[in-house]
Amino acid sequence: MDSQDLGTDIERILVTEEQIASRLRELAADIDADYAGKDILVVGVLKGAVMVMADLARALHSHVTMDWMAVSSYGSGTQSSGVVRILKDLDADLTDRHVLIVEDIIDSGLTLSWLIANLNSRGPASVEVCTLLRKPEAAKVDIDVKYVGFDVPNEFVVGYGLDYSEKYRNVPFVATLAPHVYS
Repeated sequence: MDSQDLGTDIERILVTEEQIASRLRELAADIDADYAGKDILVVGVLKGAVMVMADLARALHSHVTMDWMAVSSYGSGTQSSGVVRILKDLDADLTDRHVLIVEDIIDSGLTLSWLIANLNSRGPASVEVCTLLRKPEAAKVDIDVKYVGFDVPNEFVVGYGLDYSEKYRNVPFVATLAPHVYS
């Protein structure tokens, strides 16, 4: 899918496919260096992190174990509700494991803050976060995020795993959605 396939649904492209690929390679190099000699459990947060997780894992030179967790605080709207629900829990035991949470985007930080506390309560050796996108202006809680791809404005974005009503996830870049789509 490319920008021509989207008609007037996209207002502007914020991060290109090439920029994403390049930045994920850089993040993977940092992760490889930081976790040298350690086993990493990479936890993707469904559904949005699928693209990030797949491309980041392919860029890593270390062996990793992967697991998935689904949590929700959105519903079908464009604003985080702040109420977190576990839709799919991890299969892996976290005891003494080095856990790297992979996110598509950090918005208010409320969901991620809850998730970090939840995973830390399971006895891991460490818990760190890698996110493709972060909205600093939208933050409601302070979270230490070790690996950040791009800071983006506090606007509703889609593409590269991010959706609006389950559409636009397969767009290979990140863009702002035109208001007429969701108004």
